[in-house]
Amino acid sequence: MMTSPKIIAGNWKMNGTAAFLKECLSYWQGLDLIHDLVICPPFTLLTEANKNIHLSKVSLGAQDCHQKPLGAFTGNISADQVKETGCSHVIIGHSERRQYHGENNDLVKVKAETAILSGLKPIICVGENLAEREQGSALEVLKNQIEECLPKSPEFLIAYEPVWAIGTGKAASLKDIEEVHSFLRRLIGPYIPLLYGGSVTLENYKEILLTNNVDGVLVGGASLKKEDFGRMLCDQ
Repeated sequence: MMTSPKIIAGNWKMNGTAAFLKECLSYWQGLDLIHDLVICPPFTLLTEANKNIHLSKVSLGAQDCHQKPLGAFTGNISADQVKETGCSHVIIGHSERRQYHGENNDLVKVKAETAILSGLKPIICVGENLAEREQGSALEVLKNQIEECLPKSPEFLIAYEPVWAIGTGKAASLKDIEEVHSFLRRLIGPYIPLLYGGSVTLENYKEILLTNNVDGVLVGGASLKKEDFGRMLCDQ
C-alpha cells in the first residue's frame, strides 16, 4: 500500500455518455480514495461532470482549450469557457493534438499561458516518437519541448507520454520511465508534478507510481473501465 497520494488523471478522449459518466463518478466517489482524481471527459460532459463531483479529491479537467480568449473560432472552446464549466485543469499539447491538429511547441506554450490566466492548471504533455526513441534522441527532443513549451508561471503539471506507447498496449519500461522522469525533474525543478502516460493499465500502474520522480499517471483507455480505474484510485 502506498503512503503518499498521487495524481490519477483519466483522459476519456472522444468517448463516454452522460449516463456512463454519472455512473462512474457515483461509483468512484463511493470508494475509499487514496489518490487524487482528475477526470477529463469530452467538452459536452464537463458541466454534467461538475454537477456530480462532490469530493475534494476529485477534480475536473478539459482535454484542450483555444489559445485566444474569444473570437471567431468555430468549433473551439476558450479557457474561460472551460473554467466556467467547473474545470480546474486542462490537458495541453497531447500527442494526438500535435499529430492530428498540427500543434507545435510554440502553440502549446501560448495555450498553457492562456489557461493559467483563466485560473486553470495545464497538464502539458511531452514525449518522443518511436523513431526518435530508436535513434537515441529522446532526451534531446524532450529538452527542446520543455524549453519551448513551458509557461513562465509554475502553475502547471507535466505529463511524459512517449508517443509510441499511447494506445498501443506497450508501456515504456520502468528503467526508461525513471531515466526520463529524472531528466525532466532536473530540467523543471523539484515542485512541478510529473505524470507518466502511455498504456497505463491495472497491471502496471503500481510499479509506475512507485518509480522515482513519478507523481501520478495520465490514463487513457483504462480510465473507461469503471472497476479497474476505481482500483487504481484506491491502490488495490
